[in-house]
Amino acid sequence: MQLGEFLEKDLILPDLASATKSEVLEELIAPLGVKYPEMDTDQAVRVLLDRERLGTTGIGDGIAIPHGKLEDLEKVIVIVGRSRSGVDFEALDHAPCHIFFLVLAPEQVAGMHLRILAQISRLLKDESFRRQFLASEDLDALWTMLKNV
Repeated sequence: MQLGEFLEKDLILPDLASATKSEVLEELIAPLGVKYPEMDTDQAVRVLLDRERLGTTGIGDGIAIPHGKLEDLEKVIVIVGRSRSGVDFEALDHAPCHIFFLVLAPEQVAGMHLRILAQISRLLKDESFRRQFLASEDLDALWTMLKNV
């Protein structure tokens, strides 16, 4: 399994404008409403905020990996975002987050959900990958970088 199998170019947001945790989650989820009009994006945001109340998914080093499960989802969805200015995501190291990998999974696929989260975590531990991610010029550069990981 490769992470790139779960990524789609139109779900990569290279220039997040949001300034707060809830705004970032809403901005990351917004493209799903366009791509999947039947999806209840408000419910998705609620699930993610509920998960954040259990403990932050801002893991440090400028990274946040918000995640949650939705009943009506048919497949795992990964949305990638980058905030050039950074967002206070209540990260464990108290630093702003710049790199966001949001994972939504169907209720019934816990194993796959956990494998994807672990793969994202391993990938983002690589400092050179993080630097390249942050330095990528635009959507096309990010897509080229991410599609084969």
